[in-house]
Amino acid sequence: MNLSSQPSKKGPSVELFIRGAEKSDAAALAELMGELGYPTRASDMEMRLEAISKEPHYRTFVAMNGARICGMIGTCCLYSYEHNNLGGRILALVVSDAVRGQGVGRALIEVAEKDFVARNVRRIALNTRFQREDAHKFYERLGYQKNGYRFVKELEGLAD
Repeated sequence: MNLSSQPSKKGPSVELFIRGAEKSDAAALAELMGELGYPTRASDMEMRLEAISKEPHYRTFVAMNGARICGMIGTCCLYSYEHNNLGGRILALVVSDAVRGQGVGRALIEVAEKDFVARNVRRIALNTRFQREDAHKFYERLGYQKNGYRFVKELEGLAD
């Protein structure tokens, strides 16, 4: 899918091409996870991509600026106890600092939403950390609404 973003105040416009992620993208995706605050080795990302790619309810899209990956979004569809139809989840969204604010995140969200609609998903949820206030504003501008809290507990057991 070819998408062009508009010029922004932060810098020149970027020419985007969004495609499905490939195993060979692991190093670039690991770097992006690091920018998001989750340091990740390329070998770990390769293992994750391999497992995720086998699951039909998951999708991973990457945004290309020329030959360089500058963003990614990971989604899944799942059944719930609250609704009769599939729901969508945005599991990860990250845009490289170098192109943040230039429409890459919005383009990735648009691709994910179109993919959800094609899979008959009409309800999308996502999580974001409290301290990511810019991300909260970004999602609200795109029509997402706050509706609860997320609680996390780390269990002892098997190592990664």
